[in-house]
Amino acid sequence: MNILLVDDQLLFLESLKIVLENLDKTFKVVGLAGNGEEAVKLVQELSVDLILMDVRMPVMDGVAATKIIKEKFPKINIIMLTTFEDDEYVKDALHNGADGYMLKNIPPEMLVSSIQAVKDGAVLISPSVAGHLIDSMYVNNKKAASNLKRDIPDWYNLLNSREKNIIKLLIKGRSNSEIAEEIFVGSQTIRNYISVIYSKLDVGNRTEAIRKAQQIDSFFTISYNVIYKSTF
Repeated sequence: MNILLVDDQLLFLESLKIVLENLDKTFKVVGLAGNGEEAVKLVQELSVDLILMDVRMPVMDGVAATKIIKEKFPKINIIMLTTFEDDEYVKDALHNGADGYMLKNIPPEMLVSSIQAVKDGAVLISPSVAGHLIDSMYVNNKKAASNLKRDIPDWYNLLNSREKNIIKLLIKGRSNSEIAEEIFVGSQTIRNYISVIYSKLDVGNRTEAIRKAQQIDSFFTISYNVIYKSTF
């Protein structure tokens, strides 16, 4: 997995590069950027799968850079990695397409697990950030969250995070080989996953699976905006 690190503290970047590459040999840090503007330039020059992005930086902050990168390269996952727990930063980052919002005091092993989970389709938020955000949003979101939960079909709850991610990609029209490449598994593994998905959705083929999933396609989008406490 090719990773781009973005932070205005060079010492932190160098240390994080060493930690990530030592803890997971599949991780390769392909670039370091000191601000959002540099990150936007580098993603156009390098092959990048995932970005760890700070929030507050000179020239261009991470929230603005996330919006630009996600518009041009939607397949690149972006995790905000910062010291700031401000509600507005969190909401703006997620609104702009960030796939996670983690604090820099996260244990290294948990950061590695978080990166892997995001590549499997999860949207992760540090527990302390999520708890604070939920408290502040509880009243406004209580009714929306209740309606959302009521509308989820039983088969959706049978799916694990990777199967949900594969369904999203099926809806987008991805082929088996494209899905395999995007989530870093073999083509046979994808065929196995899709077979399990057919069983859980009680359908017989790809067209039926996509049609059934499209009935709640809006949930796959809405779920990014309803914040739940993360558990690790």
